[in-house]
Amino acid sequence: MRTLFALVLAGAVPAAWAQTPASNPMPDGSSDMYVGLGAVSAPRYQGSGERRVTALPLVQVQWSNGVFVSGMSAGMHLSSNPVLEYGPLLTLMARRSEVGDGHQLGMPLGTLDTSGSATPPTEGQPSRPSVAPDPGPDTGKRSGNPLAGTEAIGARLQGGAFFNYYLTPSLRLTNNLLAGSGRDRHGASWTVGLQHVTRSLSPHHSVSLGADLTVVNRSYNRSYFGVSLLDSINSGHAPYAPGGGVRDVAVGARWNWALSPGWMVSSSLRAAWLQGDARRSPLVERADHITVSTGLAYRF
Repeated sequence: MRTLFALVLAGAVPAAWAQTPASNPMPDGSSDMYVGLGAVSAPRYQGSGERRVTALPLVQVQWSNGVFVSGMSAGMHLSSNPVLEYGPLLTLMARRSEVGDGHQLGMPLGTLDTSGSATPPTEGQPSRPSVAPDPGPDTGKRSGNPLAGTEAIGARLQGGAFFNYYLTPSLRLTNNLLAGSGRDRHGASWTVGLQHVTRSLSPHHSVSLGADLTVVNRSYNRSYFGVSLLDSINSGHAPYAPGGGVRDVAVGARWNWALSPGWMVSSSLRAAWLQGDARRSPLVERADHITVSTGLAYRF
């Protein structure tokens, strides 16, 4: 039986980063479930120079009919071909406010400022309104937080599809196509990747490696990396209207440690580099960023 353990920390990273679990043939009416708790250290938002450690739930469930839930994503395997995996995909993209990505979904454990900027607003502090009374001409610049004065982007339910092809039994070409993100819900992304699926290093340890590239449309880039006229007035940044193109390229690794038949520690490291118009955004403090996560899960 071929399985790919791709446990995702809910809301910790953009939805397109999530690995689609491999098709897992099981007896009719059965399921395979992992539930646990983990911690992730990641930038406050894509391009932030400040990091944040957050505690978030870990969830992955697969049913014999092909339906799966993995973190903030859900989908269904429709193919019976062992070298092809495809089907519909739904993901929840976390809200972005002046505080950063998805702060309402997890419990902050601590913050590490690597940008040399001033201390950001306290967690849980209400976002400033879209049009603040007399915010001054350089709110974002003076605060040390590039998102200060920018309009929040609500959580978005994205719909799309995945298509994976096994080049070899251990090498998988992946594709995730998603739409529905951004302020106007017209943002779309396509992530193509290459994964070396879980390889056993010993009876209790396994490692998987991957690399991917994400392309987004103009609406996505303008929502998450652009500066509208209203944002410019409130934040002090010059207006910026990026086009579509490659958002980032990334490499990653995941290590699974089976403590017992039921308990597992899953850890991951991902390095990504913003590209093109996204990289040139005035909201970006760092073009390169690293996300590290670890968690303990129990298999039912």
